[in-house]
Amino acid sequence: MNIVEKSNEEILSMAEPLWRELVKNSNQGKYGDFAKNFSTSLALAMNQVVAGHQFANSELARSLSDDVDSLGIIRRGEHVTVLYRQRSTKKQGEWLGRLVLGYEDGKVRIFGASIF
Repeated sequence: MNIVEKSNEEILSMAEPLWRELVKNSNQGKYGDFAKNFSTSLALAMNQVVAGHQFANSELARSLSDDVDSLGIIRRGEHVTVLYRQRSTKKQGEWLGRLVLGYEDGKVRIFGASIF
């Protein structure tokens, strides 16, 4: 099945636990757990040294709040992008979170994730 054919509710029910897990593992600096649901292509593209440096040195990456709102879903090709309003426990303001999901080997996997 193509994930773009799912309803918004179905997509959000898959995306939200994955996003919360990313937030938790980012806050704890656990790169291995952070990347465990990545697609093969994303896992191969990630530079573990750069990611480890981000966890160690980014105040935002280590202080993401559980206070998050989904803003919308974009469907494209075989992937969906779920957008989030993300907050920090230490920094004032709001950030845009992006989670790209699709299927790989019959499982929902993360094909992209970022905070702007």
